[in-house]
Amino acid sequence: MKFLWNGRHQGRMLLSLITVLMLGLFSSGVAQAATKLNVVTATQDLAALATEVGGDRVTVISIARGYQDPHFVEAKPSFLLNLRKADLLVVVGLQLEIGWLPPLITQSGNPKIQPAAPGYFDASQFAEILEIPTAQVSRAMGDVHPLGNPHYWLDPENGLRVAAGLAQKLSQMSPGDAVYFNQRLEDFRKRLTVAESRWDELMKPYKGRKVITYHQSWPNFVKRFGLQVADYVEPRPGIPPSPAHVVELIALMKRQNVKLILVEPYFDLKTPQSVARETGGQVVVLMPSVGGDKDTGDYIKLFDYDVNLLVKAFQQAR
Repeated sequence: MKFLWNGRHQGRMLLSLITVLMLGLFSSGVAQAATKLNVVTATQDLAALATEVGGDRVTVISIARGYQDPHFVEAKPSFLLNLRKADLLVVVGLQLEIGWLPPLITQSGNPKIQPAAPGYFDASQFAEILEIPTAQVSRAMGDVHPLGNPHYWLDPENGLRVAAGLAQKLSQMSPGDAVYFNQRLEDFRKRLTVAESRWDELMKPYKGRKVITYHQSWPNFVKRFGLQVADYVEPRPGIPPSPAHVVELIALMKRQNVKLILVEPYFDLKTPQSVARETGGQVVVLMPSVGGDKDTGDYIKLFDYDVNLLVKAFQQAR
């Protein structure tokens, strides 16, 4: 009986020990989940980069969607709820979001993410910025950004620079995860390097080709891949094309044998298609942001989509 009692007693002790260990593991998992950093980004491009670096140690929510014009985003109550819970706010900067984001930041009442606070991250500080005005900017010039063109994420090298900045920032906020963040950054760097070699090979035959773009969204992209912008559908940024400008655009395309008109998905295609008909050209709807199409679900897929679409269009151009 003594032996049986000891056996039962030991069994109970073993069961209790297993239970304690399981509860400990469960509690550890809950604690780990609870310590995830809440990251809110202005755009899906920045969300994709934050996810690449942050992995399962962060929760990432984007305000603007990839199919929207990031200059104009309609505020929703859910935006405020997300901003109130944010540990880190990542913005494009260069006044891209000036028309809609600053009031949301103020109304959120979250001291962590106010401009100049530790939880406010301006991604533009890590990127190569093009088209910085050298003269005083006025409204007569259209919607010109006085600090430079904010569409810098459309150069994969800038994407990597921003990712590196995010890895550093997240490591400061969660030092215990610094090794993890930097490992993920290095993995992203390797995958992006392989992808860039692929894109360069595909675009190599078309270096120096001229294109028309609707808006000045693509300077970083065309520089990276060796293209030239001959003109824009908009006579000035944010200004709709006039009949006179359309006539000039048609003449320029015929004169310089430009065959492609690159248009963002949120612009009206009527004028670009009319110009294409008159010139024997082709309208190509490129995605300027992650999430703009079902096939652009992450940062590398965005460039896969756009490069493949461009190559196909160049091949078809006569």
